[in-house]
Amino acid sequence: MSSHKSKKRKGTADSKPHSSNGKHHDTSKPSAIFKAAKGREHTLSIALPGSIIANALTHEQKTALAGQIARACAVFCVDEIVIFDDGQAQTRPPEQGGYTAFADPDFFLYHVLSYLETPPHLRKALFPMHPDLRTAGALPSLDMPHHMRSDESCPYREGIAAKAAHRRDGSTGTMVECGLQQAAHVPLELEANTRITLRLPMATNGSLECEAVSPDAPREEAGYYWGYSVRQASSLSNIFTECPYDGGYDVSIGTSERGHPVTSLLNPDSERRVDPTWTHLLVVFGGVAGLEVALAADQELQAAGVKEPSEIFDNWINLAPGQGSRTIRTEEAVWIGLTALTPLMEARNAV
Repeated sequence: MSSHKSKKRKGTADSKPHSSNGKHHDTSKPSAIFKAAKGREHTLSIALPGSIIANALTHEQKTALAGQIARACAVFCVDEIVIFDDGQAQTRPPEQGGYTAFADPDFFLYHVLSYLETPPHLRKALFPMHPDLRTAGALPSLDMPHHMRSDESCPYREGIAAKAAHRRDGSTGTMVECGLQQAAHVPLELEANTRITLRLPMATNGSLECEAVSPDAPREEAGYYWGYSVRQASSLSNIFTECPYDGGYDVSIGTSERGHPVTSLLNPDSERRVDPTWTHLLVVFGGVAGLEVALAADQELQAAGVKEPSEIFDNWINLAPGQGSRTIRTEEAVWIGLTALTPLMEARNAV
């Protein structure tokens, strides 16, 4: 029988966290709070097939998978998520109440990702009770910069149109709920429950006279990461043809275990090096069977004579050379890929 006696760590109520440099740090609150630097016009987009949802067996697993993707996109400041149809999942009309988890995986993933991106104080109004979202509220919070508490200060906020406002001077506008105790007002007539991005001035006369701005304004004007947009694409090619940015994506990266090592994008001596001059970067992930099946299911690309998916992209990249597992799941590939490509973003941000 061991004579070892367990040792209990002693401490007092006023004990302070230890620091090797002699200073004491308050670890009760997070220190990695996003800090806006300068305006940012460049964007990071990812695309992945909704068929990955079909491979999850239960509603809870499908929701958790969506949550993993949302967390990765929040951590790495992804600006756009595209859910595309790779032809690997059969769809049918929604079930009772519009439930799509087992009927339309593309929409289900779109639905949950959109819900998670929305600031918590707007969700009740923008997302009525729906069976798709019945367990989404239990997912880890994304806690993005626009998910603000009422006591947090920021020049911008997300709000929702509440009711029309008629002023004594005869002017009209809309009262906006933006998570503050004070009422916010914009000099525009908006339809109720319309989501709106506000630029906030100093408080005057007990209310906030705000300006409605583009959802891109916090990023472009001040450099804030302001969440991601979500859209669906009916095919691999429509990721590109329906791009919302003027001029499209100027750098596209397809991912495959048969691609070139990801380090080739960062090597200054490589012909595949990506210079930090791009405006819109797109990274496309395949599903269980890779991007090859998405190409085979795309009638437009087939009609154009495209034989290999690598022909579609500017770069064809292996995110995990020498992988020990036979397969890398798409939700894992998103984390791996965004980690590996962080130097590209850092180089672009520094310009």
